[in-house]
Amino acid sequence: MGFRQAAVLSSACFFLGVLFICFNVDYRVLFLPVTDETVADAFQFYTMFYNAPPAIKALMHGVMGFGVLGLVFKLQKWDESALFFDGCSLAANIFSIGVYTGVTIPALRTIVTPLEGIDTREDQIEAAKVLSAGNTIIMVLLGSVLLMQGGQEYAKRLEARELEK
Repeated sequence: MGFRQAAVLSSACFFLGVLFICFNVDYRVLFLPVTDETVADAFQFYTMFYNAPPAIKALMHGVMGFGVLGLVFKLQKWDESALFFDGCSLAANIFSIGVYTGVTIPALRTIVTPLEGIDTREDQIEAAKVLSAGNTIIMVLLGSVLLMQGGQEYAKRLEARELEK
């Protein structure tokens, strides 16, 4: 495993760790009956998450970019393995960033800083549900990145074993 693959794996694992922490709130919003306590917990958690210091947000975005750069650099090899495994991983990673920017950030803004007279409590609860669903989708996408990278390593080892025979 080289530096580029380590960049991809560490980035995906870092965000899976962050999302597993969020899943403590998300599963109650998505899969259990929504109560006032559940909503209050979700609002409190995501308010703290949204109001994190800028250094933490910069770290998260930097790690996100680190993973994408690792995949782009892995694609420069341009063989069948890179085209299939790294290309699919890059697509999943870009799609997860799209879900983050298109779903997570607007939902967090609706929860934390609702617009006066426009966003009601029901809108905030719906935003929490959408945010939880988006986080789950991102977890699946990052899991697929890990599976693709593992599959690539398995295919390389299998090919090397066949060439030895």
